[in-house]
Amino acid sequence: MLVYLRLLKESFSFAINALRNNKLRTFLSLLGVTVGIFSIIAVLAAVDSLDKTITSQLSSLDSNTMYVVNRSFGPTDVPRWQRETFDPISYNEYKSLKSSLSEAKHVAFQLGVKRENIRYESELVSGVNTVVVSSEFTDIQVLEFEKGRFYNESESNSGKAVVVIGSEIAKSLFGDFEPIGKKVRLYGQKFTVIGVVKKEGSGLLGDSNDVSIFLPANYVRNRFGDNNPNNMHIVIIKPKKDADIDGLKAEVTQILRNKRGLKADEIDTFFVNIIAGLQGAIDEMLGMLNLIGWVISGFSLLVGGFGIANIMFVSVKERTNLIGIQKSLGAKNKFILFQFLFEAVILAVVGGLVGLFLVWIGTIIGSSLTEDFEFVLSPQNMLLGFFISSIIGLISGVIPALTASRLDPVEAIRTGM
Repeated sequence: MLVYLRLLKESFSFAINALRNNKLRTFLSLLGVTVGIFSIIAVLAAVDSLDKTITSQLSSLDSNTMYVVNRSFGPTDVPRWQRETFDPISYNEYKSLKSSLSEAKHVAFQLGVKRENIRYESELVSGVNTVVVSSEFTDIQVLEFEKGRFYNESESNSGKAVVVIGSEIAKSLFGDFEPIGKKVRLYGQKFTVIGVVKKEGSGLLGDSNDVSIFLPANYVRNRFGDNNPNNMHIVIIKPKKDADIDGLKAEVTQILRNKRGLKADEIDTFFVNIIAGLQGAIDEMLGMLNLIGWVISGFSLLVGGFGIANIMFVSVKERTNLIGIQKSLGAKNKFILFQFLFEAVILAVVGGLVGLFLVWIGTIIGSSLTEDFEFVLSPQNMLLGFFISSIIGLISGVIPALTASRLDPVEAIRTGM
C-alpha cells in the first residue's frame, strides 16, 4: 500500500512539473477536457434546474388532473383538419360531468380568452393574462392569497363582476395603496377587486399568476355568449385521492359521447388530456436536451483525450533515460505503467476540476441574474464530472504508459544519453 502511495505522490509531482515546464502546451491540451467537462456538467445542471423548476410549478396540481377540451395537448393520430371540426366543450356538458362523475373530487369550467387591458383611474396595464374560470378552479390549482379571497360559488354562478389579481398587477395599478374593494375597469365595465394572489415568481409553463387576473367564467358567458370561436372551452377534473384514473377517463368519455350522440363507429370529438402525460412529454424534452449536450461535449472530450495522450507521449520521450535507470535499479513494468497512468489521470482530473469550478461559478452568476430561477449543481453531477475526467485520463494514458513500461532498460538509457 505504501508503495502505491509513494507512486501516487511521485506521479503527482511529475504531473505538476509537466504543468510548470510546458505551460502553454499543457494548457492547450487540457483545454479540451475542461471545455468538455464544463459543457456536459453545465447542460446537466441546466436541465436539472429546469426540471426542478417545472416540477415545483406542477406540484400545485395533481398529476392525474384531467383537461377535457376539443384539442389535444400532445401527439395524436387525429388529423388537424378533423380536429378543427370538433365542437367546443359546452357549459351544459360541464354541468353534466360535474353532477355525474362518481370518481371526481372537483370539476371546474374554464374559458381560454385573449389578453385584456385592465385600468384603475389613470393607471393601465396592457396585455394581461386573463384566467376565466368557475369557482372550483382554486380547489384544483391551489392559490395562496396575499390579501382577500377567491370568488365563491354564488358569485361564480351569477357571473358577478368581481376580479382577483396577481401581485404584480396589484403593484402596477395601486402601488402601496390597499387594492381590496377598489373598482377596476375591464371589458368596458367596472369590476370589484376581492383578492390579490401571493407572489410566486415567473412561470415556465405559461404566464405566472403574478401577472394574471381571475374572473368568473359566467360573466364572460353572460356578456359574450358561448359561441365565440376565439374562446377555448375547457373542463378541468381533479380525481378523488384513490380514484381509478382509467375508469374515470372512461366515464368522462362515455358521458360526453352520450351527450354528443356519437355512434359506436364514430371517433371521440374531444380529448381527455392528463397532466401525467404532459410530465412525460417534458421528461422526453429534457432527455433530448441531455443527449444533445452529451453529443456536443463528446467532441471536446475527444480532443482533450488526444491532447493528454500527446502530453504523455512527449513525457515518455523526455524521461526515457530516467525510465531506463529506474528499470536497471529493479523497477518492475507495473511500477512504470502505473506511474504514467496516474500522471495521465491527474492531468485529466485537473482539467475536469477546472471545468467543474467554471460550472460552479456559472451557477452562482446565473442564479444571481435571474430572480425566480435557481441554477443547481448537484453533488451527483460533480461526481459524474470527476469520474468522466478520470476515465478520460485513464484511456488517454494507457498506450503511452504501456509504451513506457515495455522499454528495454539498456536501450532506454542509451537513447536518453
